[in-house]
Amino acid sequence: MSIESLLQVYCYVALITIIAVSLYGIARGYSLTKKLIALTIFGDTANTLMIYVGYRFGEEVFVPVMPTLNPSPEDIMWFVSVAVDPVPQCLVITAIVINMAITMFLAFLIIQVYRLYGTVAVKKIAKLKG
Repeated sequence: MSIESLLQVYCYVALITIIAVSLYGIARGYSLTKKLIALTIFGDTANTLMIYVGYRFGEEVFVPVMPTLNPSPEDIMWFVSVAVDPVPQCLVITAIVINMAITMFLAFLIIQVYRLYGTVAVKKIAKLKG
């Protein structure tokens, strides 16, 4: 195995580990604020993983445009072999906007819970509730 392959595997393992830790933080967090931070880390790490999955590793550098206006089939095959897949990038842009909106909504809810109950601790809120 080459050093590049080991680094790729290391990055995948690191991202999956961060996702697992953030899921643990969401499930077992003591306060709502910590759960929100873990959710934000989860979303950002999932976006990073999606970009990493869509990245093309190789010797050649990506050229963003076709070299000619009337490409031949060979030019098209070359472009497809070196181009990065744009679908994960589009999905990540959409996910960033959705993640921001959800984070703002949950932050608003946490502020309201604090105003009503005087705490953001999940166990204390559950005891006050019923």
